[in-house]
Amino acid sequence: MEKTYRIAHVDNPEESAWGIIGRGISTYNRQQTGDNQFQRLCFALYAPDHTIVGGILGEIYYEWFHIDLLWLEEALRGQGYGHRILTIAEEEARQRGAKNAYLDTFSFQAPEFYKKHGYRVFGELQNFPPGHQRYFLAKQL
Repeated sequence: MEKTYRIAHVDNPEESAWGIIGRGISTYNRQQTGDNQFQRLCFALYAPDHTIVGGILGEIYYEWFHIDLLWLEEALRGQGYGHRILTIAEEEARQRGAKNAYLDTFSFQAPEFYKKHGYRVFGELQNFPPGHQRYFLAKQL
């Protein structure tokens, strides 16, 4: 007897499909390459009232540090907090075994900030989003 499979939209993939699909590809990748030594990395910038006003989120795997998000409240930009957060995160990633780092950013975000910190563009998508570019950058730690 043949089974019938169906494809359906999942409204909240965080708890169901995302976890199952993510675990599935992770298992397959480990079978092909061995343990990736996956580690999450997060540093938050706290205001005096203990609210989070910025920070960095990333992951380390296969000796690479992927910077997923780096954000600061607008009023704090240009005061050195971004530099400090990035530098601290890169050093922690290095201590945890990362040899390189990579990220992506839009032309209206912070490509020049990352270039000042030694990142080099290795890829670019034009008109993504329309009227802007998406850059992919990397550097050796």
